Amino acid sequence: MSRRSAPTLIVLGLDGKSAAKSNSESHSMNILLVGAGLSGAVIGRKLAEAGHSITIVDSRDHIAGNCHTKRDAQTGVMVHIYGPHIFHTDDEEVWDYVNSFETFMPYKNRVKTTSGGQVFSLPINLHTINQFYNRTMRPDEARDFIEGRADTSIAEPQNFEEQAMRFVGSDLYEAFFKGYTIKQWGVSPTELPAAILKRLPVRFNYDDNYFFHRFQGMPKNGYTEMVARILDHPAVTVHLNTRFTRDMAGEYDYVFYSGPLDGYFDYELGRLGYRTLDFERFTYEGDYQGCAVMNYGEEAVPFTRITEHKHFSPWERHDASVCYREFSRACEPDDIPYYPIRQVKEKALLAEYVALAKQTSGVTFVGRLGTYRYLDMDVTIREALDTADVFLTTGTDLPAFATSPL
Repeated sequence: MSRRSAPTLIVLGLDGKSAAKSNSESHSMNILLVGAGLSGAVIGRKLAEAGHSITIVDSRDHIAGNCHTKRDAQTGVMVHIYGPHIFHTDDEEVWDYVNSFETFMPYKNRVKTTSGGQVFSLPINLHTINQFYNRTMRPDEARDFIEGRADTSIAEPQNFEEQAMRFVGSDLYEAFFKGYTIKQWGVSPTELPAAILKRLPVRFNYDDNYFFHRFQGMPKNGYTEMVARILDHPAVTVHLNTRFTRDMAGEYDYVFYSGPLDGYFDYELGRLGYRTLDFERFTYEGDYQGCAVMNYGEEAVPFTRITEHKHFSPWERHDASVCYREFSRACEPDDIPYYPIRQVKEKALLAEYVALAKQTSGVTFVGRLGTYRYLDMDVTIREALDTADVFLTTGTDLPAFATSPL
């Protein structure tokens, strides 16, 4: 299949009608995948290529899950409907995999942040430090300077705030991390694990590339086009606007479930906690902010960031612009879950659901929602490929979780 050919994806709506597929085809197993995002598409494609008959259901009216992209009719801008997704990985096999279905264009994520009436570069780098302190320090000087401002009395940081104070000191913490974190997670940074901040680098050079992975890019025609091509196989049928219920599992030999783990069990033990996002969309004639992502670190500003979507496709040219103001809040039952909270209470409930899932035969839980973990796209694809490989080796002896959520 040429990656530039138009996909002939079979998509069924609520009426269940399709004229494209022969029932005479013989496959070793009929497999149901719940969710037409990356996990479902990648597993489904690999199993279809191995001779299985694949059915995918998704409650939404589109494929590609939260990485769904759509070209805006008014401006022509490719919009990341559920917020920006930037592909970055050190996994060469995953990079080759996505490039076999879509052309990836070079893209570096260079984030800016507004704080104290100035614009700075993130992650914190030598330019950020020199600008913030009005200095012209060399790398070694800056490293010593920041170490001198850090709270060295904190030997083993126990939470996000202590990690920041030990890492960069109070000035940079207050300017760039504290307010943003409170808005993003809805709790004091003292209640968050130190590990969250450990993912954020501080660089003592002028490298302002947010990620450090070897392979970084954006799909030329958007993620939805890429997922459509992954799903473009005669043994794959997709039903949109179709909500999964557990009684559907009895119609198939095996189920891969990428929906919310607690949702599979109808929330019988309670709901796992998530943060969700609200987007305030607006358009602008011209260039609104000159970059793709502008964070707002001050707690007094109600939104966490503004994203300007035409800058996610810098190889395109558009006169007008589509922007999102992004607000984070607690996820309610009818909201789209984005970020698993994974605090002490949630982890205890998660353990109960994991135990329940392990007692359930014929289903494997996959992906961000199915395993209640924050996953980058490359990790999602890697785990999906590995899960499919294990299934092709072991068949229905696959465990409830190919990767432990705990």
